[in-house]
Amino acid sequence: MLYVILVAAIVIFWLVAVDRPVLKVKFENGKIVSEKGHFPPSFRHNVTDIAEHTPFSGELKVYQQRTGTKLNFSKQVPKKVQQRIRNVFPHQGFKSKGTKKSG
Repeated sequence: MLYVILVAAIVIFWLVAVDRPVLKVKFENGKIVSEKGHFPPSFRHNVTDIAEHTPFSGELKVYQQRTGTKLNFSKQVPKKVQQRIRNVFPHQGFKSKGTKKSG
């Protein structure tokens, strides 16, 4: 019985504590260093253009939530750059992958 509780605790810890973004992009001096996840081509183009005009270092993470998507920036990314990236973010490109009812 104890092992069932232990396994349940581990599963709950994994669901809560593990960082699972849909997209993770790292920047250094205006260049994309690494990316992981679904990065739509139009969004990549716009972010690259923003980074070339205003070089910055930091990290961008996109999380899928029930209410939509959430953009999370590291503290190194300036507020003005964050707002420019939010303005070009394609919300329809990150819809949930569940089944849709058309009617």
